[in-house]
Amino acid sequence: MAASKVSLKLLVDTKNHKVLFAEAGKDFVDFLFNLLSLPVGTVIKLLTKQSMVGSLGNLYDSIENLSEIYMQPNQDKDSVLNPKVFAAGAPIFLLDIVSVVKTKKFYRCSNYHNHLYIADEPGAVCPNCRNSMSCEVPYVPRAVAKDKEVAVAGDQGGYVKGVVTYMVTDDLVVQPISTISIVALLKKFNVKEVGALEERVVHLGMKEGLKLLKASLKCKMVLTRVFVMETLP
Repeated sequence: MAASKVSLKLLVDTKNHKVLFAEAGKDFVDFLFNLLSLPVGTVIKLLTKQSMVGSLGNLYDSIENLSEIYMQPNQDKDSVLNPKVFAAGAPIFLLDIVSVVKTKKFYRCSNYHNHLYIADEPGAVCPNCRNSMSCEVPYVPRAVAKDKEVAVAGDQGGYVKGVVTYMVTDDLVVQPISTISIVALLKKFNVKEVGALEERVVHLGMKEGLKLLKASLKCKMVLTRVFVMETLP
């Protein structure tokens, strides 16, 4: 099982109380990238309806209060309010949604050799024979093909490679870290007092993961809001 915490090394401008960037590994970058794959319904559920920006919380509440009799026979409210989340190997445990992560499944009808249709929900009707598509089809995850053989040795899962250290800026711009990128960033923010810069190691757990998700929807100083502002007196 993955660790319950992800470590980050922040470079903080203590004079302006601002995170310039984080030095991060694969686990944190995978976590950030996986945020883009979360269904809106899952995001609202995680952050609660009351804390949502705009009217999406009201929309979620409307579906919750709507009677099932108004739903189409092949639809249900749970598919919208609690949509399936398909993992890509990223540490979404930080958002406490492991319980809703499901393996992809597909289904076919009994006349599969003649009718080559598949569905992602059991009970769908085959367009040709009208039989129920309830026979599960084995799902093979994406793998790297090499010389016509499936090569998975060394595959770490997730989105990015683990042999690289990444720079994540305050507004969540992600790129491989380098001396040139660091110098360019210091120049961009007109940092002249090197003595005002402080290196801090912080840990991202479920609590911080939810705060980061919420902050990313509201502002462009995400790391500062999560790791610096809340520590100020």
